[in-house]
Amino acid sequence: MKRNYKKLIAVVCLSATLFAFTVNSKKSIDPDKDKLLLELLMFVIKKGHYNPVTIDDNFSKGVYKEYIEALDPSKRFFLQSDINEFSKFELELDDQLTNKDFTFFNLTYDRLMLRMEGGNKISKEVLSSPFDYKSDEDFNVDYDKAPYAKNSTELKDRWRKQIKLSTLSSLTEKQKLEEDKKIKDPTYVVKSYDVLEKETRESSMKSLNESFVSLNELKREDWFTLYINSIMSEFDPHTSYFAAEEKEKFDENISGKFEGIGAQLQKKNDYIEVLELISGGPAWKGKKLEKGDLIIKVAQSNGVALDIVGMRLPDVIKKIKGPKGSEVRLTVKKADGTIQIIPIIRDIVEIEETYVKSSIVQKNGLKYGVIYLPKFYIDFENKDGKGRDAAKDMAQEVDRLKKAGVKGIVLDVRDDGGGSLEAAVNIAGLFIEEGPIVQVKSAVKKEILYDTDKKIAWDGPLVIMVNEFSASASEILAAAMQDYNRGIIVGSKQTYGKGTVQRVIDLNQYIGKSAFGDLGALKTTIQKFYRINGGSTQLEGVSSDIVMPDRYAYLKMGERDKANALTWDKIDSATYTVWNNTSTFNQAIINSKKRIENNVQFKLIEENAKWVDTRSNENEYSLNIDKFKVAQNQIEETSKKFKPIADYKNNLEFTSLPYELEGIRKDPVLKEKRERWHESLSKDIYVEEALNVLDDLQPKTIVKANTAIDKKDKLAKS
Repeated sequence: MKRNYKKLIAVVCLSATLFAFTVNSKKSIDPDKDKLLLELLMFVIKKGHYNPVTIDDNFSKGVYKEYIEALDPSKRFFLQSDINEFSKFELELDDQLTNKDFTFFNLTYDRLMLRMEGGNKISKEVLSSPFDYKSDEDFNVDYDKAPYAKNSTELKDRWRKQIKLSTLSSLTEKQKLEEDKKIKDPTYVVKSYDVLEKETRESSMKSLNESFVSLNELKREDWFTLYINSIMSEFDPHTSYFAAEEKEKFDENISGKFEGIGAQLQKKNDYIEVLELISGGPAWKGKKLEKGDLIIKVAQSNGVALDIVGMRLPDVIKKIKGPKGSEVRLTVKKADGTIQIIPIIRDIVEIEETYVKSSIVQKNGLKYGVIYLPKFYIDFENKDGKGRDAAKDMAQEVDRLKKAGVKGIVLDVRDDGGGSLEAAVNIAGLFIEEGPIVQVKSAVKKEILYDTDKKIAWDGPLVIMVNEFSASASEILAAAMQDYNRGIIVGSKQTYGKGTVQRVIDLNQYIGKSAFGDLGALKTTIQKFYRINGGSTQLEGVSSDIVMPDRYAYLKMGERDKANALTWDKIDSATYTVWNNTSTFNQAIINSKKRIENNVQFKLIEENAKWVDTRSNENEYSLNIDKFKVAQNQIEETSKKFKPIADYKNNLEFTSLPYELEGIRKDPVLKEKRERWHESLSKDIYVEEALNVLDDLQPKTIVKANTAIDKKDKLAKS
């Protein structure tokens, strides 16, 4: 289903209020840009948000709390005196927001820069000499409850304990590794305590240096974005501001593609290292750029090569990316020390991990299909229908599985955080004849989104796998299949609980060409969606028909645990007809619950979940090496009990479809990725139980026929 959105706000409405910031563009400085950005954001959000909050003292308190916690989450920079100074503004931020006054932001930013410089010096001083691991002291890592340091002496002690805990953990791990080496090889000379202790401090120093380098690379505008998003988050958890770079990343995430060379990069000291080549991308096809290469210069076509050593990673990425067909020339240092200039013609790069994939598995003589959908992706830029679309790709995978002769499909949307609403509606439509899929309500009206295509891509047994991280579009799909009684939902007790719809609004469209450059975009909540039975998935998510124990079941990670989340409510039901081929549903659910209840592995997972919950509340650590080892040994001994969870194998063999086998023969990277996926499926008890449910959903005639074939095979073998 395609939807044509009207512009949210007429440009003329903004012209008068924004004119003052655009006329003197040549003389504009950052404060003017900040004012323009903030005024634009607040105007758009007040007009476009589903339920805009009142800008008052309570709003101010929320922004203050969110921002201060984001600036210094572990309370290792600010002193209590800083907080006392900041707190004077706690009830004034709403007024500063109205007046485009950045006194509070400027104060906190300047102070943070000062404290970060001090923290860097403290860390170097702390790590300059050995720690006394025999002293009897503790450290609590519950930073939410920890007070701020009263003075510089107390702050230095906090840094010391934080770093000491880190190095102590590394030291004990190194000692254990040395012991293991000695056991395997009696001739091995174990490193002394002094050597290991020094190594841990050097490693910690290197890690902290890299952290401070990363922090120092952040520009003032990055911290201002943090402040802006502390304001945005008061409206709801999913409303946020994207600076230009972040908007680009968001678009890539939704579409699963970008224009560039197809390489994942990371900062390594002052260099940029090639972490991985994306299969099928220009760099991968060129076969000259390799994993581990260090990029030291970047040139555009025949232009002058720019030295990028020491440059911020985001800035380097901007120089390497570019439009399809253009050339970039990378000067790289190879592992053998040689220097090479590698020309690469940029192209469209598709992120394969984003896209739907399927596998075939044999079970009890029947063939089943497993489809994994990591995201409800869609290419909004491609209006000609040639762009990647999760719904089109899903339809293709279903068709391929049908041709392969599968008797049931498991659709896995675990960890799928959502994406395109349009894709969700169209995918749900593949499994029903026609009818409503989801109800969508804005602040002023309600509409029902339908599947109008009478064609059913798959009318056989269907199981939908979900977990606590299945959100938004995943919940629309699962809820629709559940309300139609079309498939059985298996997984965690409930899904994430995100029942809201967001729209990304390009801020540049309202002011024309700005002297300040790209102003980014606002992602804001414009609607809530509801099941066709009228209930909201907001906070409550979708409850599984069959609940399977999950090691994260007791941790607080859903929408209901987020600050400022919108409330649950209910509207009238839509008119729809439930699926009539459900005679095996109830018995399949009963059978599955019995299997789970009696399954040793699931019992162990449930026990592990309770233990993980208990461990998450333990925040006190001894910094005495002997006590620390005792505590860690106890944890290790307990964790051994849960090792069978990771070692579990379901003895099922998963294979790629014929079309993909051809690609695998030509592409070793794709081959490795599919082998890893199939291996993980073969260790997945949840997939195994989903396939058991498919077995129970089979028509009795098929089950009887299959049983007869099995008996015949056994007689033939005997």
